[in-house]
Amino acid sequence: MKCLVVPVLLFGCLCLAFCYGYANQRIFASSKHEWNKLILTHHWPVTVCKMNNNPCKDPPTFWTLHGLWPGREEMCNKSWPFKLNEIEDLLPEMFHLWPDVLHPNCSRLWKHEWQKHGTCAAELECMNSEHKYFSKTLELYKKYDLNSALLKFGIVPSTSYYQMKDIEAAIMNAYGVMPKIQCLPPDHGKSTQILGQIEICFTKEIELRNCSEGESESRHFLKDTPGGLQRKDFCVCNNTCRHIIPPVDQIWN
Repeated sequence: MKCLVVPVLLFGCLCLAFCYGYANQRIFASSKHEWNKLILTHHWPVTVCKMNNNPCKDPPTFWTLHGLWPGREEMCNKSWPFKLNEIEDLLPEMFHLWPDVLHPNCSRLWKHEWQKHGTCAAELECMNSEHKYFSKTLELYKKYDLNSALLKFGIVPSTSYYQMKDIEAAIMNAYGVMPKIQCLPPDHGKSTQILGQIEICFTKEIELRNCSEGESESRHFLKDTPGGLQRKDFCVCNNTCRHIIPPVDQIWN
Protein backbone atom coordinates (compact mmCIF):
# COMPACT_ATOMS: atom_id res chain seq x y z
CA MET A 1 0.00 0.00 0.00
CA LYS A 2 2.81 2.40 0.87
CA CYS A 3 4.16 2.06 -2.65
CA LEU A 4 0.88 3.39 -4.00
CA VAL A 5 0.83 6.52 -1.88
CA VAL A 6 3.28 8.59 -3.95
CA PRO A 7 1.73 7.75 -7.37
CA VAL A 8 -1.75 8.48 -6.00
CA LEU A 9 -0.63 11.81 -4.57
CA LEU A 10 1.06 12.74 -7.84
CA PHE A 11 -2.04 11.80 -9.80
CA GLY A 12 -4.17 13.86 -7.45
CA CYS A 13 -1.92 16.89 -7.88
CA LEU A 14 -2.03 16.55 -11.65
CA CYS A 15 -5.82 16.40 -11.56
CA LEU A 16 -6.01 19.50 -9.40
CA ALA A 17 -3.64 21.37 -11.70
CA PHE A 18 -5.65 20.35 -14.75
CA CYS A 19 -8.95 21.34 -13.15
CA TYR A 20 -7.53 24.71 -12.06
CA GLY A 21 -6.19 25.40 -15.52
CA TYR A 22 -9.48 24.40 -17.12
CA ALA A 23 -11.45 26.57 -14.72
CA ASN A 24 -9.13 29.50 -15.40
CA GLN A 25 -9.58 29.06 -19.15
CA ARG A 26 -13.36 28.93 -18.67
CA ILE A 27 -13.51 32.25 -16.79
CA PHE A 28 -15.15 33.92 -19.77
CA ALA A 29 -17.83 31.24 -20.06
CA SER A 30 -19.41 32.23 -16.76
CA SER A 31 -22.54 34.36 -16.88
CA LYS A 32 -20.60 37.14 -15.18
CA HIS A 33 -18.62 37.81 -18.35
CA GLU A 34 -21.06 37.05 -21.15
CA TRP A 35 -21.22 39.45 -24.09
CA ASN A 36 -22.46 39.26 -27.65
CA LYS A 37 -21.10 42.23 -29.56
CA LEU A 38 -17.94 44.24 -30.10
CA ILE A 39 -18.16 48.03 -30.21
CA LEU A 40 -15.52 49.86 -32.25
CA THR A 41 -15.60 53.32 -30.72
CA HIS A 42 -14.33 56.51 -32.34
CA HIS A 43 -14.23 59.93 -30.79
CA TRP A 44 -13.86 63.43 -32.14
CA PRO A 45 -10.74 64.83 -30.39
CA VAL A 46 -11.87 68.46 -30.41
CA THR A 47 -15.07 67.51 -28.56
CA VAL A 48 -13.10 65.48 -26.02
CA CYS A 49 -10.98 68.56 -25.31
CA LYS A 50 -14.06 70.76 -25.08
CA MET A 51 -15.96 68.46 -22.72
CA ASN A 52 -12.96 68.27 -20.40
CA ASN A 53 -12.27 72.02 -20.52
CA ASN A 54 -8.75 71.00 -21.51
CA PRO A 55 -6.58 73.19 -23.77
CA CYS A 56 -5.39 70.23 -25.86
CA LYS A 57 -2.33 71.02 -27.95
CA ASP A 58 -2.90 70.39 -31.66
CA PRO A 59 -5.61 67.71 -31.36
CA PRO A 60 -6.03 65.49 -34.44
CA THR A 61 -8.46 66.74 -37.06
CA PHE A 62 -9.88 63.29 -37.80
CA TRP A 63 -11.95 60.72 -35.92
CA THR A 64 -9.56 58.73 -33.72
CA LEU A 65 -9.85 55.47 -31.82
CA HIS A 66 -11.35 55.35 -28.39
CA GLY A 67 -11.43 51.59 -27.99
CA LEU A 68 -12.90 48.20 -28.86
CA TRP A 69 -15.45 47.18 -26.25
CA PRO A 70 -16.99 43.71 -25.75
CA GLY A 71 -20.56 44.75 -25.00
CA ARG A 72 -20.88 46.03 -21.45
CA GLU A 73 -18.44 43.59 -19.89
CA GLU A 74 -15.41 45.04 -18.18
CA MET A 75 -12.43 44.17 -15.98
CA CYS A 76 -12.67 40.45 -16.76
CA ASN A 77 -9.16 39.65 -15.50
CA LYS A 78 -7.67 42.17 -13.08
CA SER A 79 -4.52 40.07 -12.74
CA TRP A 80 -3.59 40.58 -16.41
CA PRO A 81 -1.42 43.72 -16.45
CA PHE A 82 -0.82 46.08 -19.35
CA LYS A 83 2.78 45.98 -20.63
CA LEU A 84 3.80 48.70 -23.06
CA ASN A 85 6.73 46.68 -24.41
CA GLU A 86 4.33 44.06 -25.77
CA ILE A 87 2.98 46.54 -28.35
CA GLU A 88 6.24 48.32 -29.09
CA ASP A 89 5.96 47.57 -32.83
CA LEU A 90 2.47 49.13 -32.89
CA LEU A 91 3.40 52.39 -31.17
CA PRO A 92 3.81 54.57 -34.31
CA GLU A 93 0.24 53.72 -35.37
CA MET A 94 -1.03 53.89 -31.80
CA PHE A 95 0.23 57.44 -31.26
CA HIS A 96 -1.28 58.53 -34.58
CA LEU A 97 -4.63 56.68 -34.68
CA TRP A 98 -5.25 56.03 -30.97
CA PRO A 99 -3.89 59.12 -29.20
CA ASP A 100 -4.69 60.21 -25.68
CA VAL A 101 -5.43 63.87 -26.40
CA LEU A 102 -5.81 64.66 -22.70
CA HIS A 103 -2.46 63.13 -21.74
CA PRO A 104 -0.13 63.44 -24.77
CA ASN A 105 2.74 60.97 -25.09
CA CYS A 106 1.20 58.89 -22.32
CA SER A 107 -0.04 55.30 -22.39
CA ARG A 108 -2.66 55.60 -19.65
CA LEU A 109 -5.56 55.48 -22.15
CA TRP A 110 -4.22 52.26 -23.68
CA LYS A 111 -3.65 50.75 -20.24
CA HIS A 112 -7.21 51.64 -19.29
CA GLU A 113 -8.67 50.15 -22.49
CA TRP A 114 -6.71 46.92 -22.08
CA GLN A 115 -7.58 46.39 -18.43
CA LYS A 116 -11.24 47.34 -18.78
CA HIS A 117 -12.06 45.94 -22.23
CA GLY A 118 -9.13 44.01 -23.66
CA THR A 119 -9.17 41.42 -20.89
CA CYS A 120 -12.78 40.67 -21.85
CA ALA A 121 -12.21 40.68 -25.60
CA ALA A 122 -9.44 38.12 -24.95
CA GLU A 123 -12.18 35.49 -24.89
CA LEU A 124 -11.80 35.46 -28.68
CA GLU A 125 -8.76 33.72 -30.14
CA CYS A 126 -8.07 36.65 -32.45
CA MET A 127 -7.64 38.91 -29.40
CA ASN A 128 -6.34 36.56 -26.72
CA SER A 129 -3.23 38.60 -25.98
CA GLU A 130 -2.48 42.25 -25.43
CA HIS A 131 -0.75 42.54 -28.80
CA LYS A 132 -3.59 40.81 -30.63
CA TYR A 133 -6.19 43.05 -29.00
CA PHE A 134 -4.54 46.31 -30.03
CA SER A 135 -3.54 44.97 -33.44
CA LYS A 136 -7.09 43.80 -34.22
CA THR A 137 -8.54 47.13 -33.09
CA LEU A 138 -6.20 49.03 -35.38
CA GLU A 139 -7.05 46.64 -38.21
CA LEU A 140 -10.80 47.22 -37.82
CA TYR A 141 -10.33 50.98 -37.54
CA LYS A 142 -8.45 51.07 -40.85
CA LYS A 143 -10.70 48.58 -42.63
CA TYR A 144 -13.90 50.42 -41.69
CA ASP A 145 -12.61 53.92 -42.37
CA LEU A 146 -15.12 56.21 -40.68
CA ASN A 147 -13.37 59.38 -41.78
CA SER A 148 -13.64 58.44 -45.47
CA ALA A 149 -17.26 57.34 -45.08
CA LEU A 150 -18.26 60.73 -43.67
CA LEU A 151 -16.10 62.70 -46.09
CA LYS A 152 -17.81 61.00 -49.04
CA PHE A 153 -21.06 62.64 -47.92
CA GLY A 154 -19.45 65.99 -47.16
CA ILE A 155 -19.71 65.56 -43.41
CA VAL A 156 -16.59 67.30 -42.17
CA PRO A 157 -15.65 69.49 -39.20
CA SER A 158 -17.01 72.98 -39.74
CA THR A 159 -19.40 75.55 -38.31
CA SER A 160 -22.13 74.12 -40.56
CA TYR A 161 -24.97 72.12 -39.04
CA TYR A 162 -25.86 68.54 -39.91
CA GLN A 163 -29.03 66.52 -39.51
CA MET A 164 -28.64 63.22 -37.69
CA LYS A 165 -30.37 61.34 -40.53
CA ASP A 166 -27.65 62.48 -42.93
CA ILE A 167 -24.85 61.29 -40.68
CA GLU A 168 -26.57 57.94 -40.17
CA ALA A 169 -27.16 57.66 -43.93
CA ALA A 170 -23.46 58.17 -44.66
CA ILE A 171 -22.49 55.35 -42.30
CA MET A 172 -25.33 53.09 -43.46
CA ASN A 173 -24.23 53.64 -47.05
CA ALA A 174 -20.66 52.63 -46.20
CA TYR A 175 -21.31 49.64 -43.94
CA GLY A 176 -24.97 48.67 -44.26
CA VAL A 177 -25.55 48.81 -40.48
CA MET A 178 -26.88 51.36 -38.03
CA PRO A 179 -24.23 53.01 -35.81
CA LYS A 180 -24.69 54.65 -32.42
CA ILE A 181 -23.90 58.36 -32.55
CA GLN A 182 -23.33 60.29 -29.34
CA CYS A 183 -23.19 64.00 -28.56
CA LEU A 184 -22.74 66.42 -25.72
CA PRO A 185 -26.11 67.45 -24.30
CA PRO A 186 -27.27 70.80 -25.68
CA ASP A 187 -26.75 73.83 -23.46
CA HIS A 188 -29.87 75.05 -21.72
CA GLY A 189 -32.29 76.66 -24.15
CA LYS A 190 -30.29 75.68 -27.24
CA SER A 191 -31.13 73.19 -29.99
CA THR A 192 -27.59 72.40 -31.11
CA GLN A 193 -25.59 69.34 -30.09
CA ILE A 194 -21.86 68.74 -30.53
CA LEU A 195 -20.90 65.36 -31.98
CA GLY A 196 -18.33 63.48 -29.95
CA GLN A 197 -18.47 59.71 -30.34
CA ILE A 198 -19.50 57.18 -33.00
CA GLU A 199 -19.78 53.44 -32.45
CA ILE A 200 -19.65 50.75 -35.16
CA CYS A 201 -20.69 47.30 -33.95
CA PHE A 202 -19.69 43.73 -34.75
CA THR A 203 -20.67 40.20 -33.79
CA LYS A 204 -18.24 37.90 -32.03
CA GLU A 205 -17.40 36.59 -35.49
CA ILE A 206 -16.22 40.14 -36.40
CA GLU A 207 -19.15 40.67 -38.76
CA LEU A 208 -20.92 44.02 -38.92
CA ARG A 209 -24.23 44.35 -37.04
CA ASN A 210 -26.59 47.11 -35.95
CA CYS A 211 -25.51 48.71 -32.70
CA SER A 212 -29.09 48.97 -31.46
CA GLU A 213 -29.81 45.22 -31.52
CA GLY A 214 -30.55 43.89 -28.06
CA GLU A 215 -29.71 47.17 -26.35
CA SER A 216 -32.09 49.20 -24.23
CA GLU A 217 -29.81 51.83 -22.73
CA SER A 218 -27.10 54.15 -24.00
CA ARG A 219 -23.42 53.84 -23.25
CA HIS A 220 -21.65 56.84 -21.80
CA PHE A 221 -18.16 58.17 -22.29
CA LEU A 222 -17.85 59.20 -18.66
CA LYS A 223 -17.74 55.56 -17.55
CA ASP A 224 -14.84 54.78 -19.87
CA THR A 225 -12.42 57.62 -19.25
CA PRO A 226 -9.33 57.19 -17.06
CA GLY A 227 -8.15 59.93 -14.76
CA GLY A 228 -10.98 62.08 -13.47
CA LEU A 229 -14.55 63.12 -14.12
CA GLN A 230 -15.76 65.07 -17.12
CA ARG A 231 -17.53 68.40 -17.27
CA LYS A 232 -20.24 66.82 -19.41
CA ASP A 233 -21.18 63.34 -20.47
CA PHE A 234 -22.02 61.93 -23.89
CA CYS A 235 -25.54 60.78 -24.65
CA VAL A 236 -27.26 59.40 -27.73
CA CYS A 237 -27.81 62.34 -30.09
CA ASN A 238 -31.27 63.87 -30.27
CA ASN A 239 -32.71 63.57 -33.78
CA THR A 240 -34.62 66.84 -33.40
CA CYS A 241 -31.46 68.88 -32.74
CA ARG A 242 -28.98 70.40 -35.16
CA HIS A 243 -25.53 68.86 -34.94
CA ILE A 244 -22.05 70.23 -35.37
CA ILE A 245 -18.56 68.69 -35.66
CA PRO A 246 -16.43 71.51 -34.27
CA PRO A 247 -13.15 72.37 -36.03
CA VAL A 248 -10.01 72.90 -33.97
CA ASP A 249 -10.43 76.66 -33.72
CA GLN A 250 -13.88 76.18 -32.19
CA ILE A 251 -12.76 74.32 -29.05
CA TRP A 252 -13.47 77.20 -26.70
CA ASN A 253 -16.20 78.99 -28.67
